[in-house]
Parts: sequence; C-alpha cells; structure tokens
Amino acid sequence: MNATLIAVALSLVSAGAYAAAAVAQSRLAGRTDPSTGILRLLGRGAWWSAVGLNAGGALLHVAALNYGPLTLVQPLGALTLVAAVPLGARAAGRRVGRTEWRGTVLTLLGLGALLLTAGGSAPHETLTLPEALGVGAATMAVVAGLSRPGARPGLRHAAASGITSGVASALTQTLTVAVTDHSGGPLFSWRLLTVALLVSAFAMGGLLLSQTAYRGGLGAPLAVVTLANPVAAAAIGLALLGERLQGGPVSLVLALLGTAAAVRGVILLSRAQARATDPGEVAAPPVPVVDPVPSRVVIGSPRRADGTPLGAEPLAAVRAGGPSHP
Repeated sequence: MNATLIAVALSLVSAGAYAAAAVAQSRLAGRTDPSTGILRLLGRGAWWSAVGLNAGGALLHVAALNYGPLTLVQPLGALTLVAAVPLGARAAGRRVGRTEWRGTVLTLLGLGALLLTAGGSAPHETLTLPEALGVGAATMAVVAGLSRPGARPGLRHAAASGITSGVASALTQTLTVAVTDHSGGPLFSWRLLTVALLVSAFAMGGLLLSQTAYRGGLGAPLAVVTLANPVAAAAIGLALLGERLQGGPVSLVLALLGTAAAVRGVILLSRAQARATDPGEVAAPPVPVVDPVPSRVVIGSPRRADGTPLGAEPLAAVRAGGPSHP
C-alpha cells in the first residue's frame, strides 16, 4: 500500500470520528443554555465524549498528514459532513432525504476529481519559525475579526473554527515531518516548541468556536467549517510548502470542477440538515369556539321576549365580538 492510499484510508476514518463528534456537539449545544460557561461544560460527560471523538479524529488526521500532502488530506475533510448526514438522521429518528442523497453524491464526485489532481507524494517541506509565527499572527487577526459582536455569530464562529482547524493541520504537518525526519537534527528546538504551542492553541480554539457555532443547528455551521478548513490548509500548502497540483492545465480545470461540485454538494447537505433540525413554527393554541345556542334547554326555563333563553346571547352579538347591551 503506497502513501496515498494510507493517507486516504486514515482520512476516511478521521472524517467519521469528526462527524460523530459534530453530531454530539450539536446535540449538546441544543440542550445547553447559551449563557452556560465553559466550566459547566467541563463537568458534562457529553462534552468529554465529543472531546474524545475530536481527539481520535485529530490523531488519525495527524497520521494521514504524515503520508499525504495538505492538498490531498484536507479536502477529504468534507466527508465529515457526508458522514454526519446518516448519523444526524439516526439520532433524530428519521430517514435520509432525497436532497441529502444528492448532496452526498455531488460531494463524493467532487472529492474524487480533487483526488485525481492532488499531489500524492509524502510531504517533505516544513514551515520555518518566521513563517509559522506569521501564519499564527495572521490567523489570530482573522479570528478576532470574525469573533466580533454582530449579526449571524454562528456562521462567523464556524468560519473561524474552520480556519483555525485548517491552520492547525498545516502546523501539525510541519511538526510531524520535523519529528519523523531522520536527518539528525535536534528533536527539541524553539521552532518545534513554538509550532506545538500554536497547534494546541488553534486546535482548542477551533473546538470551542465550533461548539458556539452549533448552537443554531448543525447544517449550515458544519458546512462552513467543512469548506473553510481545506481552503485555509491548502492555501498554506500551496503558498509556503511548495505543494502543487499534478497534471498541468487540464488537472487545474478538473480541480476547479471538482471543487464546484463539492461546494454544491456541501451546500445541499447543509440546507437539508438545516431543514431537518429546524423546529418549525409552534402551532397556535386553538381558539375556543363559543356556541351561541345552548346544547341543552331546560323545559320551563325563563326566556326573553325574542325567545332566547336567559344566559345565552344572540348570535349577532357573539359575531360582533361581545354581548349586546341595552
């Protein structure tokens, strides 16, 4: 089995773990008051189960990055949303809809096209210390801008979560390649320690941002996370790590078509997930119907001159909105 197949296999299992974690976080967010602090979350078993699933997916993702480039491993993260569809449907006790199947097929076709164009060689390039610090500073500036108070905080937090997770993956690849390199360099250095701290900070920040993003539902926020993650990581890989798409202009066109198909599929999946998790409008309570004619009339009961029993209002008065007054 070559490095590309190992990277793909590890990425598939990692996407499944991340999908289960996303469903768990979404259910936890739906049962948690928005004002709940982080300390209270730390005391809940559901939170730690989501953390464990995320940690398992992260370890598998790190292993995949050791065998494949960012342009190959990161787009496979879109399978997280594909796997979350049946998991979320099962948790909600419903069947997968037609729109969700269409989104799944388009996403898989798009990812297949991207796999044909991505470079399959194992990574060798790493970020220098100035490059890692520059990437970290730029990421924190973008996240600070997306986290500002304003409208649609869920989607902005989801975008920030995807960006921080993608940057953490790029930094993790640098860390993994540097540690597994047998060139005889020092195992512990300021560069590796700095990159390790940045990875820890961005990974935890992405987890907390996604938890706040899922308060409004799973579909749209997870789609934004799924799209922002590979974009951020692939940008670093292409700009700083020397990664290239193989095949020339034809592969570039194929990669663009695959990206468009995958984006369309993710949008369909997010819309279907949003409709499935929308609680809908609450039905208005039924208006009591006032029967102007009593169901029973006691024989011999006193009546008005018009024949209406005492205690019963004329029909015209009821329709007019109230009893008639002399």
